[in-house]
Amino acid sequence: MAVSLDVCSSTVSLHVRFPNREKHVVDYLNSIRRDLHYWRCCHKIRKFSVFYDTCDPQRVAKDVDLCFYFASKLANVEHFQFISDGGYVFPQFAYKNTSWRKLDIESCMELKPLADVKWSGIVSLSIGCTYLTDGSMEKILSGCPNLECLQLDHFWGFHRLEISNVKSRELIIDNLETDECDVWLDIIAPYIQNLKILESCRGIYLRNVASLVTVVFNFEFEEEEPLQRKESTCLKELFQSVAHVEKLELGPWCIQDLLLKYTNKDEQTRRFETHDFNCSFPHLKTIKILNFSGSAMPLVKYLLKHATVLEKFIIAAKRKWGGVSSDYVKMEQELMSFPRSSPQVSVIFSY
Repeated sequence: MAVSLDVCSSTVSLHVRFPNREKHVVDYLNSIRRDLHYWRCCHKIRKFSVFYDTCDPQRVAKDVDLCFYFASKLANVEHFQFISDGGYVFPQFAYKNTSWRKLDIESCMELKPLADVKWSGIVSLSIGCTYLTDGSMEKILSGCPNLECLQLDHFWGFHRLEISNVKSRELIIDNLETDECDVWLDIIAPYIQNLKILESCRGIYLRNVASLVTVVFNFEFEEEEPLQRKESTCLKELFQSVAHVEKLELGPWCIQDLLLKYTNKDEQTRRFETHDFNCSFPHLKTIKILNFSGSAMPLVKYLLKHATVLEKFIIAAKRKWGGVSSDYVKMEQELMSFPRSSPQVSVIFSY
């Protein structure tokens, strides 16, 4: 265990590593207790980080509890970060705090508040590698009335995410896992303006996202689900749910899932024009495609045709060792010939 203190910025960083020798462990824990006792009266601690890594969690549980008590009750901590390799349960007393503005929790195994959560000061909440039930998630969100940004990374357990707080503006879903293959995550977030869905995903339904302005889809589906079902349900509904946004960013995985089983360009184009995937984008002003390849041409053609107020279409080329493929010159010429419903749109190629 080690403590590093930055007096000038009033920042405390607590790094937990336990040596093997008993004497070193005891001395180390004693030094931490002395440091925490000294810093408890600090006027403001901007960040307090705990990195918990041990093969014997029961042995040091009380000392980790002390760190949580220091962060939540004794000191005026603004940003609390707890990262562990598992084996520790978030203490019940820490569900009540007014000083935290930012809270990052990773690999806490399970968040299970028994009473109401009271995190009135939190504006940014990040939860990763953690199990949550629907009831626990509901209590946490209800206890954060000033929450503006929520990030969930490598999480599982709950199937409904309802964010009804009018102050919430940003939602980041990173590596969605589920404990049931056929149960997907329902998201009801009427006030969220910025949405990112990244990395891997089993399935998401967007039920109410009327305030969305910016959307990033840069994810791939997990292999267990049949591709046909994914295309006809999740992707179709996701795109239709965000047809009103002003800015849309698409990553290569998402585009690949859209077009994978269609090898012929004409078949790909018909796929978008038919009822299987037919929607317009009346408010879309900016589109960005990452790691662009020739397989995405039908999608580009479709978006140019149906985004009626589009102003900027950014295409970032897929870079290879030694630079960009010469095929991009031909693709650029072909793209420039596609019909456009928006007279003011400019297509920008980024190499």
